[in-house]
Amino acid sequence: MITTRPGSEAAPRTALPTRTRALFLVLVSLLATVPAVGLVVTAGGAAEAHGTPMKPGSRTFLCWQDALTDTGEIKPVNPACRAAAQVGGTTPFYNWFSVLRSDGAGRTRGFVPDGELCSGGNTNFTGFDTPSADWPLTHLTSGATVDFSYNAWAAHPGWFHVYVTEDGFDPTRALTWADMEEEPFLSVDHPPLNGSPGSVEADYRWSGQLPEGKSGRHVIYMVWQRSDSQETFYSCSDVVFDGGNGEVTGVKDSGDPTGPDPDPVSGECTATRGTTGSWSGGHQSEVTVTNSGDVPMLGWMVDWTLPAGQSVDSLWNGDATYDGQDVMVHNAGHNGSLDPGESATFGYVVSGPGGDGTTTLSCRVG
Repeated sequence: MITTRPGSEAAPRTALPTRTRALFLVLVSLLATVPAVGLVVTAGGAAEAHGTPMKPGSRTFLCWQDALTDTGEIKPVNPACRAAAQVGGTTPFYNWFSVLRSDGAGRTRGFVPDGELCSGGNTNFTGFDTPSADWPLTHLTSGATVDFSYNAWAAHPGWFHVYVTEDGFDPTRALTWADMEEEPFLSVDHPPLNGSPGSVEADYRWSGQLPEGKSGRHVIYMVWQRSDSQETFYSCSDVVFDGGNGEVTGVKDSGDPTGPDPDPVSGECTATRGTTGSWSGGHQSEVTVTNSGDVPMLGWMVDWTLPAGQSVDSLWNGDATYDGQDVMVHNAGHNGSLDPGESATFGYVVSGPGGDGTTTLSCRVG
């Protein structure tokens, strides 16, 4: 178990490669949280991925753990998680890493409405805004230095800004900006990625000090701002400052580290590319993205590498980012939600010599 040490530095943890259910949920039960008042952490490497906090676990992450059954169905046990499913259905549970706004640009107050902080104003996740004292809790010690972990599901650089609620926070009332301290107690600049994106094990990790003088129930609120687009992620992690060392309660009615291996039930997608027109010095392509899994998904990401000498001139029905010849396309606002078997398309025009014979592209849910 990780031990928090008030006023000391915690060494970064290595990823847990095991996929067995017991060790995975031991990782979840270790959720010791966030870092230092006024601290800006700068780390080498690039932060990459869709995701959500695992230490301390966000509402979507811990409710996914609470609800996931051996058969891959979503059946929440925790009362607050169950209420979230009644409001928004089970699709958000399978898409626990996708609480985002494509137009966020890092904005907070004046952009995300009061009462909608935990969903970031994303209507797919409205159920997670529900006031309740029953959300799964991470138990922490005020002022302790702890390890922090944020799941990495796809590939984007960015910054993390971490806030905490004011003293006297009441979890049974709607969370508003007036409940939050004005400034983040931690800002992290492009922390390094550990592991392979697209899995529960992949994460960003760093250490830092929790706020001093906190007691009782609070929400740790994180804003993850991409540096290569306006896309911004939002999350609420319910915590209690009671001298704890990262223990989690309220998952499956206890902190018992048992449950199914979560890897197979996060959804799957496929992407196929075809040339729809060509001319001297360029061509046009169309990509078809299909939900090939057995659960609904709220978004998708497609990655490929352009042949040398080629570049994308224009692209539609998607949000693209570029790194040399590498291209990553995230769904547009209107074509990300796909039920099993459903498809969406995006197109693009390339300039440069030669064509592209690639027919299958990498696709991930996100």
